[in-house]
Amino acid sequence: MFQHETQLRVRYAETDQMGFVYYGQYATYFEVARVEALRSLGCTYRALEDSGVLMPVTQFQIGYKKPALYDELLKIVTQIKQLPGVRIRFDYATYNPEGTLLNEAFTELVFLDATSRRVRKAPETLIQSLQPFFQDGI
Repeated sequence: MFQHETQLRVRYAETDQMGFVYYGQYATYFEVARVEALRSLGCTYRALEDSGVLMPVTQFQIGYKKPALYDELLKIVTQIKQLPGVRIRFDYATYNPEGTLLNEAFTELVFLDATSRRVRKAPETLIQSLQPFFQDGI
C-alpha cells in the first residue's frame, strides 16, 4: 500500500458562516493531496497529460465526522491500496492539528487516452513507481 501526507491550511474564504470548512471545499483539498501524492512518486499530472493520459474523477464519496476550522493546519493522508488497472482509487483521511479524524473519503479516477477519449490501462511509469509499495502482497 502506498501512503502520502499533505498539509493544507484552511483559508478564511474556504469557510462558511459557521466558521467551518464549506463541505464542497474538500474536493479541492483532495485534488491537492492526490496531485502531491503522485508527484512524490515522480509522476506529475502535467507529465501524464503531456503523454496523452487524462484522469477524470468517476466517483467521490465522503463521510464527515467533525468540522475543520479557519486557520487550522490540516493533515490529509492519501492512500492507494491497490495497483491501478484502468481505474485508480485514492482513499483520504483528514486530521486537525490535535490529530482528530475529521473525515474519510475516496475518489476513483479512470485513465483515458487523450485523443480517443477511450479507457486505457494505467501508464507503465505509474505502475513501476507504485510497484515497490506492493511487493509484499499487502
